[in-house]
Amino acid sequence: MSDDNKVVAEVRESFGKGAARKIRAVGKIPAVIYGHGSDPRHVTLPAHQIGLILRKANALLELDIDGKTELVLVKDVQKDPVRQIIEHLDLIVIRKGEKVQIEVPVHVTGESFSGTIADLDAKTLLVEAEATHIPENVVVDIEGLEEGAQIFAKDVELPQGSSLISDPETLVINVHVPAAGRGEGVEEEEADAEAAAAAEAAE
Repeated sequence: MSDDNKVVAEVRESFGKGAARKIRAVGKIPAVIYGHGSDPRHVTLPAHQIGLILRKANALLELDIDGKTELVLVKDVQKDPVRQIIEHLDLIVIRKGEKVQIEVPVHVTGESFSGTIADLDAKTLLVEAEATHIPENVVVDIEGLEEGAQIFAKDVELPQGSSLISDPETLVINVHVPAAGRGEGVEEEEADAEAAAAAEAAE
């Protein structure tokens, strides 16, 4: 784990909305740590550092709490819907070697065949991985795929040590020609059919 994910956490003694506002006002974020049968613990974390770490999905933090090191996974992030400021974090305690189930973003590379569109139907996949080796994303290559091509969850190559939990038949990528392109052809066919019908009627 990089040093960037090492965070000094302070034990929080004050609670409630007023206390949370004061915490955020001094550049910190209230958080709760859950896991392994222990009572939830309330801490505060440095907002700027956490904001940088959370740019990556499934961030694993190495907390320093009163001199003791603890690994935690970010389980839930609550943001202000308007200002997009992080208001609160739920963290879960992780032990080395422990496996966790997490939603991993799907990252698309390449371009499908000229004139087609590749829809990303599943933006994330649920996988199981070691807590200390959680993949940032899974990569799907669509280079040259033609109309009608489909990629399912079972077709996606997962990083070593990860296994698929999502339904294997989950549609991830669907390649098709845009409806507008199809529409032109359909309209022309309909116009031809109408012209033929009119000609028959005239006869």
